[in-house]
Parts: sequence; structure tokens; C-alpha cells
Amino acid sequence: MAFVDGNGSRFRIADVNGVARDLSAFITEVRGLPGARSLYEVTALGDSGARFNPSVDAVEFTLRGIYDDTTSAGVDVVLGALRYHTSPVVFEYAPSGFAASKPRYTGECWVRSYELASRAGGPVSWQATLQVEGVTTRIVGT
Repeated sequence: MAFVDGNGSRFRIADVNGVARDLSAFITEVRGLPGARSLYEVTALGDSGARFNPSVDAVEFTLRGIYDDTTSAGVDVVLGALRYHTSPVVFEYAPSGFAASKPRYTGECWVRSYELASRAGGPVSWQATLQVEGVTTRIVGT
């Protein structure tokens, strides 16, 4: 079994012009992918235990990181603009990096929220909540 250090993880998201932006250098945490499975209860009278059927996915995930105000491709420019974008954009999360032999999770998403936090004695940080449109797909290879 191979264990993977999180510092090799990578995350890309398309900006409002559809250009893939690698925000990995500014991200300290990705949480929530590939996401929880939605199930609804179908337990009937007389059943000896709960029963469930799958429903449509409604995956939400969170990114956290260190603020960067680079004018062309920094986190603030990319995620700030996507918060107001009118269509979902492509994302790609690679827990083990972007090597062709490693798994990646891809899909389309909306930026639901983008929040900054400042504290004396610490770096300016940010957090974003993203909502997957449709499903998240696991791929290995190109």
C-alpha cells in the first residue's frame, strides 16, 4: 500500500475565460471530494431495519489556503470572479499529483462562497465552498 503526502496534491479550476488555473501553490486544504453519496430512506412498515435507495449527487467541497493577489492568476482574481460567474466551470483535483498514472477527480462546479480572513500576527487566508454541477468523475490516465 502506498501512502501519499498531501503536499503532492494538486488542484486546477477554469477561470471565467475557461483557462485552467493551477491554484495548488496557494491551497492548504481540499476537503469533501469525491463527496458523500446521497441516499433517501425507503423503509416501510414491517421492515426489520432501515432501507435506502440512491438519489442524485449533491456534492459540495471546500478549499482553504493562503491569500494571493497576483493580478493575472492569483486566488483572489480567479475565485473572486468565479463567485459571480453565470455558468459552472471545470475543476480537477489530483490527490497524488497530475502524473498520468495517478487518479484525478474532475467535474464542473460553481463557487458558492469565497471568504477572506485576516488576523494580526498571521497570514491572510481564504476559504471557498464549491458546489459540483452533476457528478464528480474519477479518472486515471490522460
